[in-house]
This record gives sequence, C-alpha cells and structure tokens, in this order.
Amino acid sequence: AAGEAQCLSYTGCNFLRQRLVLATLSGRPLKIRKIRAKEEDPGLRDFEASFIRLIDKVTNGSRIEINQTGTTLYYQPGLLYGGSLEHDCSPSRGIGYYLESLICLAPFMKHPLEIVLRGVTNDQVDPSVDVLKATALPLLKKFGIDGESLDIKINRRGMPPKAGGEILFACPVRKVLQPVQFTDPGKIKRIRGTAYSVRVSPQMANRMVESARGILNKFLPDIYIYTDHMKGVSSGKSPGFGMCLTAETINGTILSAELASNPQGQGASVLPEELGQNCAKLLLEEVYRGGCVDSTNQSLALLLMTLGQRDVSKVLLGPLSPYTIEFLRHLRSFFQIMFKIETKTPEEEHMGGEKVLMTCVGIGFCNLSKTIR
Repeated sequence: AAGEAQCLSYTGCNFLRQRLVLATLSGRPLKIRKIRAKEEDPGLRDFEASFIRLIDKVTNGSRIEINQTGTTLYYQPGLLYGGSLEHDCSPSRGIGYYLESLICLAPFMKHPLEIVLRGVTNDQVDPSVDVLKATALPLLKKFGIDGESLDIKINRRGMPPKAGGEILFACPVRKVLQPVQFTDPGKIKRIRGTAYSVRVSPQMANRMVESARGILNKFLPDIYIYTDHMKGVSSGKSPGFGMCLTAETINGTILSAELASNPQGQGASVLPEELGQNCAKLLLEEVYRGGCVDSTNQSLALLLMTLGQRDVSKVLLGPLSPYTIEFLRHLRSFFQIMFKIETKTPEEEHMGGEKVLMTCVGIGFCNLSKTIR
C-alpha cells in the first residue's frame, strides 16, 4: 500500500520521456492514462513504444504494463543497470529523441553504459547527434562527469525517411555530481560547425559552408566548418544534407543551431545556399537568446543541478522553452524541488534578450548502485 500512495498519475501523451526518465531516477512508480484516447489511432506510437523498450533495456527489474489499446501505461522503475547494449530506434523520430534521455540517465548506471543506437541521425524534429555531441557532453563535464570513455561516435549517417544511421554512445558512471556556478556566458570567441551530405553531390556541403560564412564572417574571423561527405554503406539509405553550427565563448559556453533538408519526397526541395544562410541566422538568434546553456540542453542542466550535492547551484539561461517549463513542474512532482527564478533584463546583462538566473540546492542524489572498486 505504501507503494500505491506514491504512484504519480498523469493523463495524455505529452512529455512521456520526461516522466519516464524522472520516474526512473526518483524510483517512483508512474501511471499515464488516456494516451491519445480520443484519436482515430489511439494509444502509444511506435517511437514511444521503442523508447519504453529502451528504458527497459538499460534498467533491471522494471515493471511495465500497457493495456490492449495502448492508452494506459503503468511503469514501476527498476535499477539502472547499463552495460553494453544495442537498440534499433524507430525511424519516425531521430536518434536524438532517445539519446537526450539516455544522457540524463547514463551517469547513474551500475555499469558504464556503452550503447549502439541505429536509426535517423539527423532530421528536422529532434536535436541531431552532432548537436548533442557538441553541447551536451561539455555540459556533463561541467558537473564532473568526464573521462576518456565519455563519447558520441557517428559510425553512419541516416536521413529520414529510410534511416540507416548508427552511433555509439559511451558514458562513465559517477557516484555524486558537483554543484556548479555558471552565471557568466562570456563573449563568443569562435564558431565551429559541420556541413554534411549523404547520397547527394559532395558539392552541396561546400555550398552550404560558403553561404553560412557569408553571414558569420561579418562578426568573427575564427570560423571553421567541416564538410562531412559520407559514401557507400556509411551514408544510410536516404539522400539529404544539413548543417549544424556551434558558437563557443571564452568561458566555455556552447550555443548551437542546426537545420536539415526536407526528407525525400516530402515538401519543397531546399537550396543548400538557403539552408546555410538560415542555419547561420538561427545561430545568431541563439546567441541573442544567450545564457550559459543553449535552449536544447536547458532541461539537462536543470536536472543535473537538481541531482547535485546539497549545495547551491546557479545557471544563467536564455528565455525558458515550453519544454523546460513543463520539466520544472515535473521536477517539483518527482523530487519536491523548487528553483529560485530571477529575470535579468537586457540592460543589466548589456546584451541579447531577457535572461533567467536559475538557483537551487541539490537533493544530494547518490548513485547507490555504483560498485565501489
């Protein structure tokens, strides 16, 4: 009966990943009802079912019950186990959809996680593998999660709709996290990026690079954009191209932006020049929003602050995304933690849009399953 009392109950299919990840970390059982109950095709989608299978793989002893129509899900989390795994992601969402949540869970496994994920590496919906590698991994290092084994390696690129990509994600385990004081983003010192093309002319990548540099060179001399043209087996099964850019500051803040071409047979075809220009403009917008963490990784930063030692952590963020706002509500439900939120006007910060200073005291989360060597 004690377990029943703590079971959290939600309705609807929104924020499924957040709820499952926080339930796993907090050890609290979870029930989600009415998942797309009113739609013609009710219940969980294939990518959500694939995500639930992935959570089942990285944990040991989880209990997952789904009713016949797939509209009700009961999840009782087990222990995070880790180890060497493989998972085929659903091609209807990018690998980023799965990887974002794995990055949240990986440091707290019993054994260091080494997982091969197959699916779409770059699409227009989820953060691409390139962006997570460039932004999420340095963020983990700030909290003391580092080591030679922390890596994301792209073996093959896969574009929608047929996918065919493959990546390797490895992450060491940690017993506790360090608190952080990360309030001064600093000035931008350099811009790096990757322009990739698969199953199209290698010239596409060069055209994107030129048009992006046309905009960015007005602000900075130190710009280097790699061209990545994959051939043969490593190029996946569908043609496409795209670009991801990262701006790095003197204090180690990394802001990112990315764009990918429309999937084969969907929407109008995009010129590489347009894509390069638009990606550069997106990066400038991200710099304007500013903060010490870009909008893709706001929720990851807040989660790591919450799980830190019983000490004060502060992070300056740009305007909060709707996803992050919901994440804060979930953090309150699962961990009973509240953030102190102070808004900073552009005049105080002398730059960009409005900023938010997030402060909290960590709950002192300790990885009990980590074997002490």
